[in-house]
Amino acid sequence: MPLIRQELLIHAPIDVVFDLTRSIDIHEASTSQTKEKAIAGRTSGFIELGETVTWEAVHLGVKQQLTVQITEMDKPTYFVDEMVRGAFRRFRHSHHFYTEEQGTRIVDTFDYTSPYGVLGKLADWLFLERYMANFLSKRNQFIKGQAEDLAKSTR
Repeated sequence: MPLIRQELLIHAPIDVVFDLTRSIDIHEASTSQTKEKAIAGRTSGFIELGETVTWEAVHLGVKQQLTVQITEMDKPTYFVDEMVRGAFRRFRHSHHFYTEEQGTRIVDTFDYTSPYGVLGKLADWLFLERYMANFLSKRNQFIKGQAEDLAKSTR
């Protein structure tokens, strides 16, 4: 059961970072390399507590669908999305936001279990954990750029 934890300081207010992180439109833009598209549930705007979104994307050369639900939310400091249906056996993705003097620190934790037992564990070790860490890092860097650009334009 890999656990990926990443921290990133974003020079923007907490409410801006929180909203960009839960934006369906920003998610699609930040994951263009995998052609992610919201196809069911909430398909645009800001996802809210209890809502679901089904994503269609190409990961590792395979077109697949994944449905997640927002299971916890405390605006603007915390939210969790959990897999309802998809390729993983399970996952829980928590997003924590902390105000600091320089802006907002985001702590992103992705806790998952691969399917297929021992084969899934081997895939984690060989490539999947690294693939997911890179995917999350690229997404967070995109959000950082968007948030910091927005913060500069409103000063």
